[in-house]
Amino acid sequence: MSCEKMENRILSFIDGRLKESERLDVEKHLAACTTCQLRVQEFRAVSGLLDELPVIEPSPAFDARVHALVAAEPVKQSWWAWLRISPRVAFAASALLVAALWLGFSQRQHAPVLPWGNDPQVADEQMMEDLPVLEDHDVISNFEPLKELPAPVQADQASDTQQPM
Repeated sequence: MSCEKMENRILSFIDGRLKESERLDVEKHLAACTTCQLRVQEFRAVSGLLDELPVIEPSPAFDARVHALVAAEPVKQSWWAWLRISPRVAFAASALLVAALWLGFSQRQHAPVLPWGNDPQVADEQMMEDLPVLEDHDVISNFEPLKELPAPVQADQASDTQQPM
């Protein structure tokens, strides 16, 4: 066994928590390595000093105070907590999705029938035929030029002006 592996097992060896095979390996290493023997003796000395210290007993209310403080701590939500969906929200979202799909399919079945059919070529030709009417729309909607027309001529005045001389 190397000294590096021994470092990880010294405390377990002193406390007696090693398995029988591991304990035998440690004892073999300690018999050959004076550095690790010194290290084990130092840890045993520290452990003996700690055992001599008086044991401090907590007050009877200590346990209740610790439980109260732990209960008062806010519960930290995990990052994935927003994925938990309440049943009401899931039901409402599902109902909206079904309604949107139903409306979409019902509107497609009741599509308006166009006079030129669904052929885009025919629709373009029909719009081109109606273009002059659309171009004159601004003239028809604006009656200002009609105010500039001359006053209407009386019928007997019109007949006088039409006779040849």
